[in-house]
Amino acid sequence: MSDPKPKQKRKRINVRRPDVMEKVQAEVQRHYESSIVEKIRSNDGSITVGNTTIKLAQQFGFCYGVERAIDLAYASRKVFEENNIYLIGEIIHNQEVNRQLQDMNIVSLPWKEMDETYDRLGEDDVVIVPAFGAPTSYIDKIESQGAAIIDTTCGDVMKVWRRVRGYAKQGYTSIIHGKAGHEETRATASRALGDAKDGHYIVILTLDDTDFLCSYLTGQTTAEALMERFGHATSDGFDPKKHLQKVGVANQTTMLKSETEEIQRRVHTAIKERDGSSDNFQFFDTICGATQERQDALFDMLKGHMDVLLVVGGYNSSNTSHLVEIGQEELPTFFIQNSDRLTSLEEILHFDLEEKCEVTTEHTNLLDLSKPVTVGITAGASCPNNLIESTIKRVFELRGVDSADI
Repeated sequence: MSDPKPKQKRKRINVRRPDVMEKVQAEVQRHYESSIVEKIRSNDGSITVGNTTIKLAQQFGFCYGVERAIDLAYASRKVFEENNIYLIGEIIHNQEVNRQLQDMNIVSLPWKEMDETYDRLGEDDVVIVPAFGAPTSYIDKIESQGAAIIDTTCGDVMKVWRRVRGYAKQGYTSIIHGKAGHEETRATASRALGDAKDGHYIVILTLDDTDFLCSYLTGQTTAEALMERFGHATSDGFDPKKHLQKVGVANQTTMLKSETEEIQRRVHTAIKERDGSSDNFQFFDTICGATQERQDALFDMLKGHMDVLLVVGGYNSSNTSHLVEIGQEELPTFFIQNSDRLTSLEEILHFDLEEKCEVTTEHTNLLDLSKPVTVGITAGASCPNNLIESTIKRVFELRGVDSADI
């Protein structure tokens, strides 16, 4: 019996047709926009009612890449009204946005590993690649099944992919600053293997990780110790003795820029100490521009007075987590998924980055309604304005202000 005929690969589909996008933009605006947020933006990012002031960062919320991903997902449903549409994991790290897509009957596929669902994909199916991208093995599988692909991968992420592919082509191993289990980092790591699949990578997250790696580069730590610590975050067949001779630093685009720069500096110093030159070291600034804008805007915001800072967004959002880290250094900062977490003036339900779970914290700065209070609000690049608006309303409500007065 002859082998079955292989399925024909489907071409990428362009759903950004003018007639479609006009409808999409109206729907997206209805779901996620906020007149209150725009009013505060136009008032230099501040509003005071009675003795309660709310300040918004100059840059927060949806970035272009996120807006584009959402637009493409909405457009996919309009173009393929009768087809099964699937999404690898989540389109972005925001519960509200992903819920809207579920309501549109866009079904989430497993993203940590492929299961039999991928085997059942066919030529009538459509698969959306999220803003983080996806590993090459996932793309290859979907294409081999003949399903149509709508690729919403952020342009800044693809810039990193080009960089790590270049490292592999030149025989450099990628040192990726990121979270090894994050969707974007996994997608980037797959590209770090290069087109010939003979490249290598190692993922590090913290400055402590960096120092450990540098101690190996300078001969103070054994290869065995290095692999014991990072073996779960390296390419298959990774051999420190061979694959750390020439290195290039890249990063998950949503990391803290100052930390990535410090990692670059420390690795560079270690390579120069080992080799006497910089010939075996490369780096490239691959932090997302929107991520940096939101970090810079928060640093500017922190120069002024605030009694408390609320950071709104998905708990699995890397760029949002870094805003929390920045705020925590200066004042009481609470990472909330939405306004429902503001249970009262006495208690705030928020995500603790250290405990990695929601905790309830008593907070007294907002209690005395007779005293003026200033609340700062910012949000990560995956948080829609309607969630910012509901947070603003909730703060004013708890301070005795009617939303009609905002």
